[in-house]
Amino acid sequence: MNTHTPLSVIIPVLNEAAAINGLIGHLRALDPGRDMEIVVVDGDPAGSTLSAVREPGIVLVNSKRGRAAQMNAGAARAEGDNLLFLHADTRLPANAVTSILNAFGDREYVAGCFDLGIESSKWYFRITERYVAWRTRVTRIPFGDQAIFIRREYFERIGGYRDIPIMEDVELMRRIRGRGDVLCIIPDRVMTSARRWEKEGDLFATFRNWMLQFLYFIGVSPERLARFTGNIALAGRSATVV
Repeated sequence: MNTHTPLSVIIPVLNEAAAINGLIGHLRALDPGRDMEIVVVDGDPAGSTLSAVREPGIVLVNSKRGRAAQMNAGAARAEGDNLLFLHADTRLPANAVTSILNAFGDREYVAGCFDLGIESSKWYFRITERYVAWRTRVTRIPFGDQAIFIRREYFERIGGYRDIPIMEDVELMRRIRGRGDVLCIIPDRVMTSARRWEKEGDLFATFRNWMLQFLYFIGVSPERLARFTGNIALAGRSATVV
């Protein structure tokens, strides 16, 4: 086992016992050299997802519920030089570890993300993927299901995620952009489950997401947005706002 850890993957979860070992297996397959530390952070006080983890060597953290709080708790326990925040229903491209470490070989970059892919054959999602790629490059504000990665030292220096119930990813990226720091966008796609769209209905979920985005950018607080939506941004669930 390497004593030096280039990359820590932090996975906030809630009620993901059925899926967590599949995700861990996916990450292990991407990283045969064990350059990657895996940190699972459970927002369930009973630790139901943590108790389901079978793979040895995983860092298991119990935290108060809320994606921002869980990701900050995972970052505090992580040992990697660089941090990757991964939603439980998202899978990385085959070359993800190499791509991230190569990006951080350029000192210009403080953080980065991947393009978004959605696991569905519906033509509508191909349009969504193209829109997200365009929006990310224009705004320089990726969302959490694009697998945001960031230098550990920089993350700590700027104070990590703000502990808010929703839009914590957007708030962090806006802060980075406001500082004039540089983001790396890797054109390979992560693949995110379409389960939320399928459960709620494609049109409803998309309209609701756009409305959330609009309200946040005109100044509605994350706390009010969370009440308005019934707190859709629960840890471990996809919170794409595309």
